Amino acid sequence: MEVGGLPAELWRLILSYLRLPDLGRCSLVCRTWYELVLSLDKTRWRQLCLGCLEHRHPNWPNQPGVEPRSWREAFKQHYLSSKTWTKNTQDPESSNCLSLFRRRKGRRRLCVGAGGEFSSLRAALAAASPYDRLVLLPGVHEEQSEVLLKVPVEVVGQGKLGDVALLVSIDQHCPTARLCNVVFMPARFTSVVYKTTSGYVQFDNCNFESGQLQIHAPGTCQVKFCTFSQSSIYLRSVALCILENCEFTGSENASVTVEGCPSSDRNWACKHLAALAKSCAASMREPDPADRPMAKRDGSGELLLGPLRTCEIVVGEERSSLLSAAGARDLLGSAQEDSEFGENLQAAKEEEYPVLDSNSSDSDLHSDDEEDAQAMYKLPYQGHSLSHTLADIMDSRLQSNRLHALQKDLKLKSLQQELQQDKEAQSLANSLQGCIIRQCLFRDGKGGIFIYSRGQAKLEESIFRDLTYAVRCIQNSKVIMLRNDIHHCKASGIFLRLSAGGLIADNNIHSNSEAGVDIRKGANPLVLCNKIHSGLRSGIVVVGNGKGIIRSNQIYGNKEAGIYILYNGNPAVSGNHIFQGLAAGIAVNENGKGQITGNVICENQWGGADIRHGGDPVLRNNLISCGYSDGVVVGERGKGLIEGNAIYGNKGCGVWMTSSSLPHLINNQISHNSIYGVAVFCRKDDAGDYPLGQGGSENFQEEREGAGRENDPNSEEEHPAARCPISVALVELNSINHNGAAGLHVKSSEALNVIANVIHANRDGGVAVLQSSQLTRIANNSISCNSRGGVLVEAECQVELRGNGIYENSSHGIVSKGEGIIMENDIIGNHRCGLQLLQAADMKVTKNRIQSFQDYGIALFDEAKGLVQENLIFQGRSKKSILRPMSNAEDCVIQNNKLLTFKQRFDMECMLINPPARPHIEGGALGSCAAAGGQRVSSITTRVDGGCHNHGSIFCTVL
Repeated sequence: MEVGGLPAELWRLILSYLRLPDLGRCSLVCRTWYELVLSLDKTRWRQLCLGCLEHRHPNWPNQPGVEPRSWREAFKQHYLSSKTWTKNTQDPESSNCLSLFRRRKGRRRLCVGAGGEFSSLRAALAAASPYDRLVLLPGVHEEQSEVLLKVPVEVVGQGKLGDVALLVSIDQHCPTARLCNVVFMPARFTSVVYKTTSGYVQFDNCNFESGQLQIHAPGTCQVKFCTFSQSSIYLRSVALCILENCEFTGSENASVTVEGCPSSDRNWACKHLAALAKSCAASMREPDPADRPMAKRDGSGELLLGPLRTCEIVVGEERSSLLSAAGARDLLGSAQEDSEFGENLQAAKEEEYPVLDSNSSDSDLHSDDEEDAQAMYKLPYQGHSLSHTLADIMDSRLQSNRLHALQKDLKLKSLQQELQQDKEAQSLANSLQGCIIRQCLFRDGKGGIFIYSRGQAKLEESIFRDLTYAVRCIQNSKVIMLRNDIHHCKASGIFLRLSAGGLIADNNIHSNSEAGVDIRKGANPLVLCNKIHSGLRSGIVVVGNGKGIIRSNQIYGNKEAGIYILYNGNPAVSGNHIFQGLAAGIAVNENGKGQITGNVICENQWGGADIRHGGDPVLRNNLISCGYSDGVVVGERGKGLIEGNAIYGNKGCGVWMTSSSLPHLINNQISHNSIYGVAVFCRKDDAGDYPLGQGGSENFQEEREGAGRENDPNSEEEHPAARCPISVALVELNSINHNGAAGLHVKSSEALNVIANVIHANRDGGVAVLQSSQLTRIANNSISCNSRGGVLVEAECQVELRGNGIYENSSHGIVSKGEGIIMENDIIGNHRCGLQLLQAADMKVTKNRIQSFQDYGIALFDEAKGLVQENLIFQGRSKKSILRPMSNAEDCVIQNNKLLTFKQRFDMECMLINPPARPHIEGGALGSCAAAGGQRVSSITTRVDGGCHNHGSIFCTVL
């Protein structure tokens, strides 16, 4: 019979009437017939798959309306898995050739029930031979005592699921058994409906009501297409078992409990289950780019997510699109994202983030004639140690390129990329040990999975919803979770404690009442590439010596901190996108630690990073931008190393810190923020000023009580060797530019060191010290082109200004009403007085080089006193005196100052050569100091004459 003799459509119609054995024979005729049989996938194969009473829809219970990729393949997997229980009779491989001559064993069919051969299951089992098929006729079958299953048999209910109910407690003592199409209910004397301690049991298309299934090693099981209503499974030290396409509802405790380390004593079925698990494993797929969250609120105020937004930052005349939140349309997407980042959000509106030209402080203030005259009197200062950093700031195109490079470096990685780079994660993802739970539904109960006492479980593509908790993993146990959906839990979604570990990857965790992932008491999981969003509390909480690697996650839309670290929690947090949270992006509190590196933290309602109450993290190389408050907040008693971050475009300050904190702020780019670049305040935290999740509204009583025990010297928690303790808050080697108010605003009651920063083109003054009851040391900084003065020191403030270059600010170079030292500074080219002492100022002004273009070099007013000596004061264009001693104080001493008037251009060029223009930093440029990170050390040592702090010399160590 030639295939070509009839149209293919007619052949398909003919073949669609064949039974399964006939389809198999037809597929062996030739390739053309084989392809014809394959083409029946959505017709005959679908009918066969759905018509089998032993199976359900391949995507039941999670997606019963979605068709599988291949009905034939689904039917094949169903068929092969249903035959697993018979494979213990296979001969050794050496005699496989004899299988051609082996006679089939006769399998009897025994009917049990009204009208059958046997009236009870017990009687049928007593008469059964190995591998017989026991058919339970419709009705209720009840056994009054425990039934021992000593012979391998198959027990199948006749009719539809629900027609046969079995009230029984079965104890399996044989190597294998299969039960199918039966409703199990517990007998009156026990809640255990089935248990095995050595053999393999297979359940297909069964219902369990108010009972428990127990499997003890070396026993194992396969449970498929079953429903557990107020029922549970208990697995103890099981080497390998599979739960697939099952539904668990209404559990009073955990639906599945896994106890004990997977046994090394494996029975015959383990190798077959491992092969089956590998063949059925869902391919590692990327998230659907179209599946993007939407940010809205429903009628009850629930947070729904809308289009992810982007933020635009203005640098010079160029608009540089910054990665905000998760990028634009596709966080994992193609290279075209660089041109699409700014489409949805105009966060850099002119009134919010005005375009700041790098020379804005003086470029528009004078006529051409004034500029020519100023050029004649101008002292060259561009060769100082921080000049290259200043040049980079002024090059808007270079800034734009750097931002693009930064957003490209911080692009979110896919799970496949992470597994390729992390062999430990790859090993965990491929592991096949313990309990494998795949495509199951857990809903409307207390708990999903409980793993303890070194147990191990692997969860794939399952749904956990409306539970108290989804997964609880404790006591050195291990959980591997891949592509699950966990939402609307009444507590935390995933809870790990007591040295638990594992891999939590590519899950969608959202809308939970507590944290999405809760890590405590030494737990140390890998948390990779998850979406953790829309939680009523924090996204991830790391508490009480919890650790973990938290990498490449999208954490957004949570009502409290995206990641909350406290009570000695010490995770490694890197490569995440944390955005659109209703509180802080990352909060580190109550002695929390953590390595927080390379994250994108954007568009959060409160601080991008919030550190307080002993929090001591390393915050390095993050992009913190477009926040609706401050970029980084260091609150009361906060500490930490804040290094190499780009802090851009926040509507508050770039960095906000209290005077009681001890942060080390080094080598950060702090620019285009709406208020101050760096602000230091003396007030304590006010609970009313900060969101609820930042100050301890979570339930951490257990960790609070045990914090003292866990902070012992033998603890595994440690800081990197590069961390050097500091006793005074330190702001060094930062670029603070183009902010909406002063570059550095100080209103502090504690000491502060400000060393080797570039403070440029801010909308207000460069540095404003409004309160400083202890010494504020400002040394070796470049303070230039700010829209007002370079440095302002208010009354009763203690300040030491040493080795700074204060250039071309739009008002006075330095205005001081306080007390302290002004020594060895270059105060050049400012548009008003170089140095002005007012009111009751008491300053020691020595060895400075000062020039004002059109005002006094030094002016003393009111009751200003102190010592003004050995300064070099250059005349500017103004005809005014270059020194104006108008102070009424008797103890104002002015002596040994050198006053120079303009003679010729050559003299002017030589005036900032010996020594060269300040600031001076040993080892040269900022970049070379910062490029080596915390390991490279360059020292700046300056002798202090009589005014030293802490009874010693000024010593600045540049990390």
